Amino acid sequence: MPIFPKISLRPEVENYLKEGFMNKEAVSASGKETAEKKFETLLNRLSHPPSFTTVRVNTHLASVQHVKTLLLDEFQKQFNGLSVPVLQHPDLPDVLLIPVIGPRKNIEKRPCEAVVGAQCGNAVLRGAHVYVPGIVSASSFMKAGDVVSVYSDINGKCKKGAREFDGTKVFLGNGISALSRKEIFSGLSELKGIGVRMTEPIYLSPSFDNVLPSYLFLQNLPSAVVTRVLNPQPGEKILDMCAAPGGKTTHIAALMHDQGEVIALDKISSKVEKIKQNASLLGLNSIKAFCFDGTKALKLDMIVDAEGAPPFSPESFDRILLDAPCSGMGQRPNMAYTWTLREVMSYQPLQRKLFSVAVQLLKPGGLLVYSTCTITLAENEEQVAWALGTFPCLRLQPQEPQIGGEGMLGAGLSLEQLRQLQRFDPSTVPSQDTDLDALRDASAEDMIRLANKDCIGFFIAKFLKWKSTPEKDLQK
Repeated sequence: MPIFPKISLRPEVENYLKEGFMNKEAVSASGKETAEKKFETLLNRLSHPPSFTTVRVNTHLASVQHVKTLLLDEFQKQFNGLSVPVLQHPDLPDVLLIPVIGPRKNIEKRPCEAVVGAQCGNAVLRGAHVYVPGIVSASSFMKAGDVVSVYSDINGKCKKGAREFDGTKVFLGNGISALSRKEIFSGLSELKGIGVRMTEPIYLSPSFDNVLPSYLFLQNLPSAVVTRVLNPQPGEKILDMCAAPGGKTTHIAALMHDQGEVIALDKISSKVEKIKQNASLLGLNSIKAFCFDGTKALKLDMIVDAEGAPPFSPESFDRILLDAPCSGMGQRPNMAYTWTLREVMSYQPLQRKLFSVAVQLLKPGGLLVYSTCTITLAENEEQVAWALGTFPCLRLQPQEPQIGGEGMLGAGLSLEQLRQLQRFDPSTVPSQDTDLDALRDASAEDMIRLANKDCIGFFIAKFLKWKSTPEKDLQK
């Protein structure tokens, strides 16, 4: 049985999502009962964390084996001598997998409580400590050094500074308070450090706070697959259209051995600074990051701008990654999704604007990889069907490595086309507990198989631009 309730969605959003999963093609292929069960399983899995923490090694600065050794030493300290395996992924050689232990059901709840916001709670379930800005409520008698039970206010109903909260809250585990209640709610804006250090979390995941920051990038497994599918080569000019915070950008540069040009765009200046910081931290010099709206990245006149800066001339990139802004409904853990149906549906037209620009910026013979971290049919398979119908210059390509499942029925794509897509679907794995005994008994192959399936919801499509297309045809 799942330890947490299924993800809470607005009724109209849940109905919209269900209609996508219960479409005529899917129901005809598997039956209504099977399709409905798959959908309910998905909602349950989304509220729980993936079975593995995934980190990508910065092979530009260190070998995978060296970093693996350093991590094993680090985890011995974090887990008080517990032996937790670190696995190298066979198809993603720069990716390391660390199993998440839990849910642990014998943790005693304490009278002293701290309530955190939903986003903070999600981070705690993936190994983070509780930072002061995430705390919304604390018991009136809480002082530094107390053992505190931490709860997540999944519906956002707790008032900031409350002394107690009797609304819907989910137990996340116990920790040691670093500050008193008075200090936490003193109003001092500079209080941004750890408020509660987690010592008995429901899910035992490693903390990566300041752990080997130049050698590691914390990244979900499908996000590491995307860059491999793009397959960047040294010396190429590559565009990452929606790049922040730079995980895929830095992966592209590392796979190119930092030889070539990686252009990273994002329209929010603070996020662009984060890309630059990550590139510098990881020692990568081939990345140029610009604060620029990807929908306006195509140069419409012949005026010469600053060299290398957006907008860009048509057909100027060898490969393009469009990791599109999306509704984000594949992220895990996520116990409550508060967006309205209008917000969810707003992404499809934006994605199409970005995609249309990407096609025009791509050289003939170039590759375009489209990805999202969401599970909706409209933002994934329907976008592929639209792209193939709109741009005759594009052909869908098989992907390597192929780790996720095939695409979902419902957008009118052929079975062959669906097999060329990758959909990472958490509903394919039933809820299960992982303890140290289970880890000792499991083979490496079984753990890798689980990691490939029990991850966030994600989607990848790969296109070849097989010929140049007149601009009038691209403006359809």
